[in-house]
Amino acid sequence: MDKQKYRFVCTLSFGDIYGQIIVWLIVIFISLASALALMGASRPIYALATVGLILVLSLPFLLFAFVTTLLNHIEFSEVSPQTESRAEPSTVSSQRPAQAAG
Repeated sequence: MDKQKYRFVCTLSFGDIYGQIIVWLIVIFISLASALALMGASRPIYALATVGLILVLSLPFLLFAFVTTLLNHIEFSEVSPQTESRAEPSTVSSQRPAQAAG
């Protein structure tokens, strides 16, 4: 029985999600600014409700964006036996054992 081996590679980098983080920070700062504006009103409970509502409504969109970006950067590639036998010794030799700090 011929079993195929696959290599799992995640090519996600910080630059891929940088824009999403910036947008999320903008949403946070706008919600906090609106909360501070409403704090001066006669009912500060509206300020907390506004921040909570904005965070609860925006969180699913943020998670969806992160997950889809991550899934778009996952690659499975088939590893041939020749490539596997050549690649293994170099990866093992490049690893160093953990050392205790002290």
